Amino acid sequence: MQELEAKPVTVREQRKAQRRQQLLDAAATLFAERGFAAVRLEDLGAAVGVSGPAVYRHFPNKDAVLVELMVGISEYLLDGGREVVGSAAVDVHTVRALVDFHLDFAFETPAFIRIQDRDLQSLPEAAQRKVRRMQREYVELWVQVLCAVDSELTESDARTTAHAVFGLINSTPYSAGRSPSRSARPVLRAMALGALGFSS
Repeated sequence: MQELEAKPVTVREQRKAQRRQQLLDAAATLFAERGFAAVRLEDLGAAVGVSGPAVYRHFPNKDAVLVELMVGISEYLLDGGREVVGSAAVDVHTVRALVDFHLDFAFETPAFIRIQDRDLQSLPEAAQRKVRRMQREYVELWVQVLCAVDSELTESDARTTAHAVFGLINSTPYSAGRSPSRSARPVLRAMALGALGFSS
């Protein structure tokens, strides 16, 4: 059977996709700064230079913006974690790679951590369940790796350890501020690996 060629993306479609991404980026910043409840769709439009009604061409309501942000970042973490672990044999290098991956997330997208902490409950119920399911799967990915590296570690203790490391790394938006020092990442990396029982 002959494969159908992909339909070329038009300039208009490219611009629409770019505007949608600009709105999502603006939403991440505004939700993190003010909280979901305090931001209006008109605020999102103003942040990217369009009218409030123009935002409705991309999102039906403000809830849809929050859903896309939270589901998207949860998928990113889970998919990225799976990619780090891969299909190769798990060892201490896998643990270090997971720590580095989560550090990248914390330092590159701190707004999402603030939104997660404050506004997860604002998600519609179905989206909230989806986000929590992916978060649990991400935790269990860490649990499997930690147990594989340390055969004496129970799943319960591995889960507690993983959550403790997440708490440490996810403190970045609060502890490091808007402009983290150059030493912030290596300090957190050393602390996270130390909590896991490994050297940096």
